[in-house]
Amino acid sequence: MITPTLFLALPDYVCTPDGMAIDRDGNLILSCPNFADDNMSGCIVRIHKDMTVEKWFDVPVHPETKLARNMGIAFDSDWNLYVCDNQGWSGREDMIFQGRVLKIKADYDGTIQECTVVAKGMEHPNGIKIRGNSMYVTQSCLSKVEDPSGKLVSCVYRFGLDDKDIEISNTLEDANILTTFITQNPECQYGADGIEFDPDGRLYVGNFGDGEIFCVELDESGTKVLKQDSYAKNPEELVSTDGLFMDEQQNLYVADFSANAIVKVSPDRTVKCIAKSPDCDGLDGGLDQPGEPIIWNGALIASCFDLVTDEGKVNTAHELPATMSRLEIE
Repeated sequence: MITPTLFLALPDYVCTPDGMAIDRDGNLILSCPNFADDNMSGCIVRIHKDMTVEKWFDVPVHPETKLARNMGIAFDSDWNLYVCDNQGWSGREDMIFQGRVLKIKADYDGTIQECTVVAKGMEHPNGIKIRGNSMYVTQSCLSKVEDPSGKLVSCVYRFGLDDKDIEISNTLEDANILTTFITQNPECQYGADGIEFDPDGRLYVGNFGDGEIFCVELDESGTKVLKQDSYAKNPEELVSTDGLFMDEQQNLYVADFSANAIVKVSPDRTVKCIAKSPDCDGLDGGLDQPGEPIIWNGALIASCFDLVTDEGKVNTAHELPATMSRLEIE
């Protein structure tokens, strides 16, 4: 087992960190939805190679809720930032079905030149990855869809990079749905979450509640599913699948949100927990409910969401400051 160490204790304008990406200058960009405080809106933070931290910009708020709740983020080849604004995650009645996918063009100093709403009216947009001229977005809940099994349905949407103002109905009638999933675990009805591509264009999606990762093979256009199979599942090693990140050797790293752990799925599909922490405040570097992993400057960095305390989670309380963990991997 790898012992995680403290990467950062974050400034007081961050209370809930989540998604990450690397910018054109090699800086680590952190998405902070700040769910833990109803008075704080979401922001994007830049972490420099010298470990200095600064707020890049506040995410433009929803015109009705007056908040942003940004989770997954991804850059395109022109360094526009795409953001999953998961308004409904908190369960607040006024924010349900207000989720958005945003395309933001921002200067280095944080001045926003343009903010385009790609899609709106979404129930639960969560993770995002870009490949070619498309973006792929997980939606962790489709509560309007009633499967005969009575279990939760979730999905992946595909949008073009230049799409805008798409109205999402959160039903199977949405033309942008690429594929769907059913979460079998009755104790944790939470669906598609982490998302990643391999170099050959295969799409990997984590079904959070089942602790299972699916491999989705697409056609050359990236618009049609050719095959979808279970790729990795081992309840002894992997409880839940939040953020995913694949390294150059095609090892897939998984944030096991529920178990305070990081799990490695090797190319041969071996599932192995490589780091695990007890309930903690993260200040000693412990994995305090990891939400997403990324490899940056030779180490694996994990954002610590540290908020959910329901049954099945190691985490029992939210503490400040918000933290991030570092794992030295070979």
